Amino acid sequence: MPIVVDIDVMLARRKMSVGELAERVGITPANLAVLKNGRAKAVRFTTLAALCEVLGCQPGDLLRWEPDERGAEARPGGPAAAEEAVEA
Repeated sequence: MPIVVDIDVMLARRKMSVGELAERVGITPANLAVLKNGRAKAVRFTTLAALCEVLGCQPGDLLRWEPDERGAEARPGGPAAAEEAVEA
């Protein structure tokens, strides 16, 4: 998945445990682990806001985009598909 979750980085910088963060944010440690390990399909803005408040950071400190191995060119609707549509 091209979205990388950097909660571990912020936890280390804040010297905070997953359990403490989960408690302060108001989610279960299991749900935080799903998010932290990049297995979540979605995140609520309220949860993201609470994470940022507790960790004293911006959303971009927790989430970043990295191209996947196939690259954007291979994905349906990616840049290559847009170019083909224009040329057609």
